Amino acid sequence: MQSIIIPIIAVIVALVVASVVTYFVTVSKLKNDAESKIGNAESRAREIIDDALKTAETTKKEALLEVKEESIRTKNELEKETKERRAELQRYEKRVLSKEEVIDKRMEAVEQREAIFATREEEMKQREAKVEELSRQRVQELERISGLTSEQAKDYLLKTVEEDVKHDTAKLIKELETQAKEEAGKKAKEYVVTAIQKCAADHVAETTISVVQLPSDEMKGRIIGREGRNIRTLETMTGVELIIDDTPEAVVLSGFDPIRREVARIALERLIVDGRIHPARIEETVEKAQKDVETMIREEGEAATLEVGVHGIHPELVRLLGRMKFRTSYGQNALKHSIEVAQLAGLLASEIGLDVRVAKRAGLLHDIGKSIDHDVEGSHIQIGVDLCRKYKESATVINAVESHHGDVEPTSLIACIVQAADTISAARPGARRETLETYTNRLKQLEEIANQYKGVDKSFAIQAGREIRIMVVPEQVSDADMVLMARNISKQIEFELEYPGQVKVNVIRESRVTDYAK
Repeated sequence: MQSIIIPIIAVIVALVVASVVTYFVTVSKLKNDAESKIGNAESRAREIIDDALKTAETTKKEALLEVKEESIRTKNELEKETKERRAELQRYEKRVLSKEEVIDKRMEAVEQREAIFATREEEMKQREAKVEELSRQRVQELERISGLTSEQAKDYLLKTVEEDVKHDTAKLIKELETQAKEEAGKKAKEYVVTAIQKCAADHVAETTISVVQLPSDEMKGRIIGREGRNIRTLETMTGVELIIDDTPEAVVLSGFDPIRREVARIALERLIVDGRIHPARIEETVEKAQKDVETMIREEGEAATLEVGVHGIHPELVRLLGRMKFRTSYGQNALKHSIEVAQLAGLLASEIGLDVRVAKRAGLLHDIGKSIDHDVEGSHIQIGVDLCRKYKESATVINAVESHHGDVEPTSLIACIVQAADTISAARPGARRETLETYTNRLKQLEEIANQYKGVDKSFAIQAGREIRIMVVPEQVSDADMVLMARNISKQIEFELEYPGQVKVNVIRESRVTDYAK
């Protein structure tokens, strides 16, 4: 066993020794290779370092040369710029010096002028004192010669100048008015007359009563009914009073609301034709009549828009136009009046080159507020403006509605045309009825206004109050005063009175000389 182990140990030791020897030999070889590579690398590194040092030295020298060249160039540029600025400063300095010399010379001249002015001012003061003294002496001499004081002479002079100015003013006013009337009057008359001639409308005076014809007087008893139940039912349903009197074969319907009166008239005529008159039949007939009148109102509104040629009006406004058929103003039918105003406005607009459709639209709607002014508080102008705004009418139409009576300033020529057309339609003969009291009061007020003026002898209101003739005292009123008096009276009439159309003011100054042959 030991003989076997010993050789094995010897082999192992030999292997270990061989391995160690091999390791050291390999390490020695590797070390030699590494040392040789390190040596080569060190020599290469030295070469690279030497080359880098040489390159750096060369670059450094080149950079230094460039810096020196740049500094020299910059220095030269700075010296050049400094020389230029110095030269410019020298030029400025010379200019400033020359200006100072000029200013000094001017100051000397100004001082000399001031001295001259001071001397002249002193001389002027002395002259003014002399002039004042001479003027005072002249005034005293004039007062002594004329026997008037300066205040009296001044008053006389002012009065003389006032008379001259008044005369010139009156003459100028007369010339300007004559010229304006000649130029504007011709065109205005042409436009208005043409429009009136082209527009011919019939007007029916509406009243507060309607008369229903009966086939016989026996029908009156049937209308009254047993114990008056038929007539009470009819009055209750329609809101209209039935007047049954001794008038043969007629029943009078009395009511302030023309629409209710029309409903009652239609219902009563149908009951008379039907012959069956009792409360139930009366209620049924009145309901049908109300529907028929409502239909009639809408048809009248549509017919008015078609007659005028205005389209696109809101249906509610069309219905309100139809209601105006049963509305009167001073005895003039409101719908006929609106149609006439629309036609006149369209004709006037065509004469002066404005939009005819807008003018007709504004004229047709200018009194739309009258259709419901009994049901809504406020003036018909404000109601009409609110209605037009509610149903989206244009600003031009709204302004024409609110300005057609002069309550608001018109903002367009169309509004002015509607004003003129409204006045023409209302003021033409026969268009409206006027009470005797209103008529006489207007004539009286015209004469009272004229009689207030100094120098007026007599005044007469004639031509139904459309003209006033004023007789003046010739000794108290001159020809120039007549022009001013006529103008002042006309302005006062415009301010204080209300009247349709225009009032002509005639001032008459007449001198008469009477002698007798004996």
